[in-house]
Amino acid sequence: MTCLEAVASYLPAKSVSIDEALAGLDITDTQIRLFRRFYGFSHIRRDPEARLVDQMLSTAAGLEALRGREKDVRYIVQALTLPVAAPYPSNPVHDVRRTLGLDHAVTFCLTQHACATGLLAVDLCGKLLAADGDPDALALIFTGEKAYTVYSQQFIVDTAVMGEGMAAILVGQDGDRDRMLSYATRIHGQFNQAPWLTYDLAREFDRIYPEAAAEVMLAAVAQAGLTLSDIALVLPHHVNQNSWKRLSNRIGMPMSRIFLENLPVIGHCFSADPFINYRTVSETGRLRHGDYYMMVSVGLGATFSAMVFQH
Repeated sequence: MTCLEAVASYLPAKSVSIDEALAGLDITDTQIRLFRRFYGFSHIRRDPEARLVDQMLSTAAGLEALRGREKDVRYIVQALTLPVAAPYPSNPVHDVRRTLGLDHAVTFCLTQHACATGLLAVDLCGKLLAADGDPDALALIFTGEKAYTVYSQQFIVDTAVMGEGMAAILVGQDGDRDRMLSYATRIHGQFNQAPWLTYDLAREFDRIYPEAAAEVMLAAVAQAGLTLSDIALVLPHHVNQNSWKRLSNRIGMPMSRIFLENLPVIGHCFSADPFINYRTVSETGRLRHGDYYMMVSVGLGATFSAMVFQH
């Protein structure tokens, strides 16, 4: 069974207010106030001077479970929200592989599910490891990206402000903690031009969002043989607080069980949000041994995904 052997997160030291982060971009003061007062964003973490490679290596440094098991790493995967992570000919994930001394590992990027690609990577790596048949083999996944100067990579209109938090996930098999019980995903391809949707399509996406997210969440819970009342915590992507309130009402889950405490202070960190949230709730004791929890992400395009684990 696929399991999370370890998760590490990294946040740049510099905290930037969203007013400062969005200043000078193609966005009005009214829209910035909307992000702050209605969507719940206050600050983000960014380091404009750091390379993506540097931030990936800083994240990997927190994976204590990797030390001494480097030879067991069979796959290294960079789960990308954006199709391209760095200017050609740079290839950050291969630079990381060489620096970590993992040249024996099959290394590649995974994309097309946008901010839901991190969950796709966990599922895919679990299947690859199971097919290989080596019970000690591991996969190393990187999530999170740079918020480059292109405005579409710094904020999503009426949705989120992008931060540069990252996560590294060590995936194994048959572990006794954080076992993946189910994975549900669905693509609504009519929104494939996002974030550049027509007015009518943008309104339609907003209309179907709660129902589409609820569909995969309920499907994941059912696949795991559970009910929503069994889920101790939802570890969400940081799209905005308002969307989660709408979803909470739709499925009847109290907001107290949807972990949103990181959203105001780190922003939306591409596909890394649920894993950064996992680190926070694990370190603070919010997750107890045996608890069931759910990671949820929605990627523009539009991919809705949910994954249930037992801690």
